[in-house]
Amino acid sequence: MSRTVRLELLGLPDTDEEELLWLAGQLRRSLAELDVAELRSDHSAGVSAQGSKSGELIATGTIVVTAASFVLRQTLQLTDTWLKNRPVRAVRVELDGRVIELGQATAAERERLIDAFLTQDEDTNDDDEGDGTRAQPQGPAAV
Repeated sequence: MSRTVRLELLGLPDTDEEELLWLAGQLRRSLAELDVAELRSDHSAGVSAQGSKSGELIATGTIVVTAASFVLRQTLQLTDTWLKNRPVRAVRVELDGRVIELGQATAAERERLIDAFLTQDEDTNDDDEGDGTRAQPQGPAAV
């Protein structure tokens, strides 16, 4: 079963849209090496004024990845690794209406965050295919 995850680059205060597009292209090329079903750019309905600097709500630099469920972990791990030493504040990850941000936390904290995010996703998928009972979330500590 394929799933779709949305990755939005959140730039630093002095990052402009052109730089975000260039950075998104770098990440997209890295993600293309994984066994993904679809990889495309995505833009929000919100448009910033020409010449403005990026900010919290900018959607330029958004990538949509569709892949088998087992490839999602690889996608998020690659994104986390890519994020190091890039002029990006964070990457906002959205999957089925749930959101996490990979950014300023330590590598170990980000790894735990990814594990908890995907474990919760797997529990939800198991519930959809199971006997109608919902598994209780494991309740990882927030990072």
